[in-house]
Order: sequence, then C-alpha cells, then structure tokens
Amino acid sequence: MQDSEIRRVTLDADAPPERLDRVLARALPDLSRVRLQDLVKSGQVRREGVVIVDPSIRVGRGSSFEVVVPPAVAAEPLAESVAFAIVHEDDDLIVVDKPAGLVVHPAPGHEGGTLVNGLIAHCGASLSGIGGVRRPGIVHRLDKDTSGLLVVAKNDRAHHGLTAQFADHGRTGPLERAYLAFVWGAPEPRSGTIDAPLARSQRNREKIAVVRPEVGREAITHYRVERILGSAAPVALVRCELETGRTHQIRVHLSHRGHPLLGDAVYGGAFKTKAARLGPGARAALVDLGRQALHATLLGFAHPRTGQTLRFESPLPPDLAALAAALEADR
Repeated sequence: MQDSEIRRVTLDADAPPERLDRVLARALPDLSRVRLQDLVKSGQVRREGVVIVDPSIRVGRGSSFEVVVPPAVAAEPLAESVAFAIVHEDDDLIVVDKPAGLVVHPAPGHEGGTLVNGLIAHCGASLSGIGGVRRPGIVHRLDKDTSGLLVVAKNDRAHHGLTAQFADHGRTGPLERAYLAFVWGAPEPRSGTIDAPLARSQRNREKIAVVRPEVGREAITHYRVERILGSAAPVALVRCELETGRTHQIRVHLSHRGHPLLGDAVYGGAFKTKAARLGPGARAALVDLGRQALHATLLGFAHPRTGQTLRFESPLPPDLAALAAALEADR
C-alpha cells in the first residue's frame, strides 16, 4: 500500500498572522483549499508536533507545519472502457470531444458507462486524486445528447484552477465557450444577447424555465445567426457564446425567444409539426439525429499550471453535418 506523503511548510519569521488554510493553500498549490481544510479537520496537520484541527486559526511568524497527505483512495465509479475522442492530454488535464448519447457523470439510472467511468480507465494512475479520491475532476458538463468539447482536471491543482475560471465565466480571463445550434425559424435580430434568469420550473422539476430576476440565477447567452437553411420550414444555424453556464441555458434561452432547437423533445415539442414541412431528405436526417441539434464547438481557457492559453475547436459531428447538408439541399 502506498504510504502517506508528508509535506512541510515553514513561514517567514516576519510573516503576518493569517488563516491556516490560506497559508497552506498558497504553499501547497497542488492541493485545493477545500482539500486542505479537510486534512486539518481530520487531524492531518501538526505544528511542532501538536495537531491542529481548526483551519481558520491564525498563524504566522516562523511557524512550521507538517501536512500528512494520505494516498488517494480508489474512485467509487468503476473503470470501464468507454469510447470518446481525446483532443489534448497532459499531466494536469484532458480535453475530450464527447459524442452525443454519452452521460458525463454517474447518476441514478446511469451508474455506469459514463465519461467518468471511461476517464478512470483511460487515465489510471495519472489521476492524483480530487479531494483525496482518485477520480477525474468535472468542472463543467454537457447534456447527454449534446456533443462537443469538455475539459476535465486530473489533479487538485488543475481542478481548483479550472473551477475558478468557469466560476468567473471568462470575465477576467481567456475562458471561451461557443456552441453551434440548429433552431426552428430565423431569429431577429440576426445577432444579439439573451439576458434571462433561469431556475428550476415549478410546474415540471425536470425542466429549467425563464423566471423573474429575484427568483432565478443570472443567465446570459450571446448569439449570431451563421446561415439560414431550408425554405419551406426555415432553420437557422446559430452560434452561441456563453457568458454564464446554467443547466440547459442555450436550449431554454432559444426556446424562450421562439426558436427551439431541432430535435429538442423537452423544450421544442410544440414545433414537431414543422418537421412535416421539411423535404424528405431533411426529415430523414432529423429522424436519424434523434437528439437536440447542439454541439460544443469551441473551448478556450488558461492552463491551470502554466497559464498558457489553450484553444480547441471541434467541427460538426457526422450526424449534424448530415442534417446541415440535407437542409441545404432543401433550399
């Protein structure tokens, strides 16, 4: 069995008093502050041989500490062989191009066969542990039936750095997220911003709804119509850039504007009759699609260790490319 690692931290003689968890987080950037707080509370931090259990205690002026870091325990989800494309991988993170139909994280009804199961199998020992558990760190998600780019942390330091960027929504850093969506109709104006708060629907708890600002969370989507496809039943290919990242945000915002995604059974059910106006090729392509027509096409962020800006693009997958071609042929 792997032994616990002992990390030593010594403060400068003139260091001003400061919270212990903050001191340790600055000295040990590969461990998240939450992880360090848990270690303190569980008796894994000593000052001159005396155990400290309060992460908020103020320390300074030459204090020395020993931090016992137990080895990461095995992940609860099982390692499984799961198909997904790897766009980039290094010691800290992995960027994948998720296929439609793949659930990101185990949940009731999807305990296995998820992206997390596949990442545990693929990464193996390179996962140094998120919060003390040898598992991948999920910092953002894509719906099961949304395809495209996703970044996952392989250690605490990367998880902390990426989480901070996604929480900031790119307002002060290079975080970028763009999606391609096929929607019913031709949005007007052809570019703009949808600023509409979102919350869980009171009528159907499985759905998200636009609500009053005082009861919802801020949600902002910037959109631009790339081109109009089809004629009898116009369809627009829309590029959406997220300023926030709420559950189902793009799907709900576009539906709220009267332009739900093709194939979206949850937020576009009232538009099923429009499919009958498509040409036979486009109707067949939409049936074959079997999902909402949404793809995460662009992902950019600062590498949590080096600070280098990484930027990845993913073209339309075959099912959406086939839909686009069939709609073009309908013109």
